[in-house]
Amino acid sequence: MSYEPEFLVSLYRKMLLIRQFEQRVRYLFLEGIMPGTIHQYIGQEAIAVGVCSALEADDVITSTHRPHGHAIARGLSVESIMHELFGRTTGCCRGRGGSMHIGDLEKGMVPAIAIVGGGVPIATGLALAFKMKKEPRVAVCFMGDGAVNEGAFHEAVNMGAIWSLPVVYVIENNRYAASTPIAQVVRVERLSDRAAAYGIPGVTIDGNDVLEVYETARDAIGRARAGEGPTLIEAMTYRLTGHSRRDPCNYQPKEEREQAQEHEPIGRLAERMLSEGIADQARLDEIQQEVDAEVERAVESAMAAPEPAPEDALEGLFA
Repeated sequence: MSYEPEFLVSLYRKMLLIRQFEQRVRYLFLEGIMPGTIHQYIGQEAIAVGVCSALEADDVITSTHRPHGHAIARGLSVESIMHELFGRTTGCCRGRGGSMHIGDLEKGMVPAIAIVGGGVPIATGLALAFKMKKEPRVAVCFMGDGAVNEGAFHEAVNMGAIWSLPVVYVIENNRYAASTPIAQVVRVERLSDRAAAYGIPGVTIDGNDVLEVYETARDAIGRARAGEGPTLIEAMTYRLTGHSRRDPCNYQPKEEREQAQEHEPIGRLAERMLSEGIADQARLDEIQQEVDAEVERAVESAMAAPEPAPEDALEGLFA
């Protein structure tokens, strides 16, 4: 399938923006400048960008404890996210959510849910609401491979299936649930095979190929919007960072990590763009400079923003 050059450039830029945001945040934490904790998305960028590029403005996503990539791909500004990570009231959740709870419903993202599998019933409920209100909207649920063994996953996917709800379930299989290899906790070779138990389509794809992700998501989202029910997508990828900022990844074999680095998504798209003449190295360097500047402006803005006042804690209370 052929694509307009600017579409490919936009995919590349979004993935690079996620990568550079995550790299900058990593060093801010290591330097002790940023509070809290983080779970990073480095290596998985093609999934968020590919899926979110197939969504309409009124569609909604749910996210996980690793939400930065989803947020940027869904259109939240890096400035609003950076402010949130610094705990500023100018953040996307007014500084109350932090890294694991970023989101903005006006942008189509439910604030992220850190409970493993917690987003699956929420997305199913959103889809039920869309169907009951006869709205042509779709909910997409991002989850990690560890979520497929949670009870909430089975209950919610079954509900989505029996009611033919407009929801797409996306498993980001980065091969490890924290430090536990997925092969130690499931007997099936493909997690998408579990879709058969609910009578819905299931597909396993290369989650590091942003165009394969986009095409698969586009078809699944179209199917859901047409009233044909859910699809379970397993996107194979690899986490090129620790589970959290304190994780040295000693459980990942060196050879496995090296192979994953060779197949990471941003370099793969860059190679395609260069080989097909869609962009030259000068254009890619220009995009890199633009992205670096955007992230740095967000850091400077967040660090200059005022700290919350004590009375801000009283806002948003029921009583």
